[in-house]
Amino acid sequence: MLVPKITTPVQALQGPIGLLPAVLCADGATAAAAIDGGCAAAVWAPAASAEAARALLDAGAAVAVLDAAAAGAGGMDASGIDASRIALRYAPDGDGDGDGDDGAQGVARALEAARADGVARAGAVVLELTAAQLAAATAAAAGGERSALAGLARAAEARVLDGSGPVRVLVGLRGGAAWTLGALAAVAAAGADAVVAGDQLGAAGLPLAEAFIAASGLASDRADGLLTTAVVDEQGVCLGVVYSNAESLAAALAAGQGVYWSRKRGLWRKGLTSGATQTLLGVAADCDGDVLCFRVRQAGAGFCHRGTRTCFGPAAGLARLAQTVAERRARAPEGSYTRRLFGDAALLRAKLLEEAAELADAAAPADVAFEAADLLYFAMVKCAAHGVSLADVERSLDRKHLRVTRRPGNAKPQFSSAPALPAVATTASALDTTSVLDTSVPSSSVPRTSIPRTSILNPAIRPARPGEPIRMRVFAAADLSPAERAALLQRPIVDSAEIMRRVRPIVDAVRANGDAAVLELTEKFDRVRLAQTVVRAPFDVPALPAPVRAAIDQAYANVRAFHAAQLEPPTRVETMPGVTCTRFSRAIERVGLYVPGGTAVLPSSALMLGVPAQVAGCREIVLATPPRADGSIVPEVLYVAHKVGATAIVKAGGAQAIAAMAYGTESVPKVDKICGPGNQYVTAAKMLAQNDTAAMVAIDMPAGPSELLVIADATSNPAYVASDLLSQAEHGPDSQVVLLAVDLSAAQLAAIEAEVHAQAERLPRVDVVRQSIPKSFCLQVASLRDALAFSNAYAPEHLILHNDRAADCVADVVNAGSVFVGPYSPESCGDYASGTNHTLPTYGFSRMYSGVSTATFLKHITSQELTRDGLANIGPTVMALAEVEELEAHRNAVAIRLADI
Repeated sequence: MLVPKITTPVQALQGPIGLLPAVLCADGATAAAAIDGGCAAAVWAPAASAEAARALLDAGAAVAVLDAAAAGAGGMDASGIDASRIALRYAPDGDGDGDGDDGAQGVARALEAARADGVARAGAVVLELTAAQLAAATAAAAGGERSALAGLARAAEARVLDGSGPVRVLVGLRGGAAWTLGALAAVAAAGADAVVAGDQLGAAGLPLAEAFIAASGLASDRADGLLTTAVVDEQGVCLGVVYSNAESLAAALAAGQGVYWSRKRGLWRKGLTSGATQTLLGVAADCDGDVLCFRVRQAGAGFCHRGTRTCFGPAAGLARLAQTVAERRARAPEGSYTRRLFGDAALLRAKLLEEAAELADAAAPADVAFEAADLLYFAMVKCAAHGVSLADVERSLDRKHLRVTRRPGNAKPQFSSAPALPAVATTASALDTTSVLDTSVPSSSVPRTSIPRTSILNPAIRPARPGEPIRMRVFAAADLSPAERAALLQRPIVDSAEIMRRVRPIVDAVRANGDAAVLELTEKFDRVRLAQTVVRAPFDVPALPAPVRAAIDQAYANVRAFHAAQLEPPTRVETMPGVTCTRFSRAIERVGLYVPGGTAVLPSSALMLGVPAQVAGCREIVLATPPRADGSIVPEVLYVAHKVGATAIVKAGGAQAIAAMAYGTESVPKVDKICGPGNQYVTAAKMLAQNDTAAMVAIDMPAGPSELLVIADATSNPAYVASDLLSQAEHGPDSQVVLLAVDLSAAQLAAIEAEVHAQAERLPRVDVVRQSIPKSFCLQVASLRDALAFSNAYAPEHLILHNDRAADCVADVVNAGSVFVGPYSPESCGDYASGTNHTLPTYGFSRMYSGVSTATFLKHITSQELTRDGLANIGPTVMALAEVEELEAHRNAVAIRLADI
């Protein structure tokens, strides 16, 4: 196994290192910060004494590492700490003085000491070796006998600790030596784990995925080299079995999501089209080194494509209970008993006390099980009402399990008159249930799961009332814990399962009833009764005010110029004499463009979608947009549709418009790809359609609420900064804007806040801004480097660089939909007329998606042409590979031609 050694908690909390099974911290302070920040990996940490070890373990460390000499023979036995929670460290002399300790004999003596001492009295031994010592330790002995390290690992494996498995052997390099993949594999082959400095992993050193595979001794038993991968949820329930390789594992660790390797499609990002995405919580290898395990938080309907939580059927037990409670909370009608439970704290408290008393009085096994089930139900209702998940409860249980100092377990006086017992230390490694139920312990000593104050889910966040300051939340980066910083990266939570539940009947209705369903749903949702839903070209374009028409014409010209420049000539390569390969593009024939309506008139969206489709050469361009109250189409949108050569306009919005274009109706043409922004229901309909093979339709990207991030320093104009923040905040209540204030004084920040309020009060959509601005935040950072690091982690849809020497920063931008450089580049220009596209990935998807471009409406085709000589040159290679794969018809297709040459 790979065990990264970290020097700062950030390495475990904000990067993929924290997804590995365990981390070894450089010191106790780093360990404490990692634990408090919610590090998912098991935390190992050094301790100077048994007392320090106890404090670390009580704080949540999994294992305390003590120097073998400092621990002293028998010292740990007297400490009362279970052996499985202690690792002993050995560092044989490696000073190069020629005394023999640098070579095989010296290493063998040190390993023998670890075997005789550490294996006998600890749960793990940690060896710190030089590179030369490691080579000696892993070298096979004369006669082909196993290496010294393998001998130690075998002895350790023979000692099995109750409930904790065998003793482990860990090996680290000292003296600044760097690991290689070969050295990691050698240690794994010996049966030991490798401790690798965190700064030697990732971009600055070994690729993390490859290092993990090598250090885990992972090897496939399949012909295609893929690793069988078990996917489990937070409760350890297996959701399904998939496959991985080094490329997919690297992508999963980098994105923090479920990414696998499809045997048909290659790299597979689970759920990006269906909405059933996975947050990656951890990776591990099995004991035999031939199976990977991904622990994930599953979103959407579930893991299985059939809509169940697992590929083996629906959820069961406590996981099913948690799912049921969440569904009932979301759907319970007003006035119902379930709604009262969630809304009436006194009623819920009474039910909890009632069920606890009935469980306490139950005696027969069947009655105990029945009453325990009732109490668990109301306990889960209590949790759900306070935003606590089943996984949160399990994490709290695990944290309690890690304590080595047990509480006395006394009940409060009103529940018991029994005399109190003093606190004692115990070596029990099983869960001490009295510590879970003991409510007499001061709250400060019991770790509790809570929503970070920085989270957008913080219940204290509320809209600004008229007359109140309209201001963002302000945080100083230096004052934030890792968990609080991570919470700032969150977006508004979308209940995808509930949205899909609402959208699916709409899509099914349109698919079954066609135009009739579209007309009925348009009347229901848009309150417009139409006689027909489609208008075909040529359109009857109304006259527009001259300034508006000129503005649209100028924007059209700029956007067309930029997107026309994106067309690329065919690529033609002669890979070997007589073998010519070509790659060329062709337009997607039929495309559907969704132009939102509702709270704003958006002809700019019609431009941003229609122009690249026109430039690409799409034969049929179908535009869908909600009708106005009188049933007409917004004149500006109609004019743009005319300019971009749209062939039809669907007068419908929402999920019904997406379904009509995806499946086609009597009057709505079926399209091959649907592009365009929209609300959560539009996005859900797009994902449903793309995931349905019957629709045979693609989409551009998932979408979420609009967002913008501004980096500002002392050179920024406060009025400019405020105007840019408000330009996105006015889109909708769920829009989020972020200000990164680089080394700003209190007065400079106050100037920006004053501008935000003053400009917001003058906006027609001030009521929207009163909702979105309080959900947004300003983060005070010390340097431009810190600002760019946070921005890349946030991956905004729009990034505005208001800082000094802004152009120099573009090279450091890794994740963003579109960048606006300098004080005279407002985001509004990109929205309307500069030439770039404003249909961009939101919700952090700019980590892996690009915005709409000409390429969005193109597909690429490859061709190959072989001459007679070309076939003669390449034929033997093809036949040899076909024979390896036992595909005789493939081999014969070449052989029959070669026979004629």
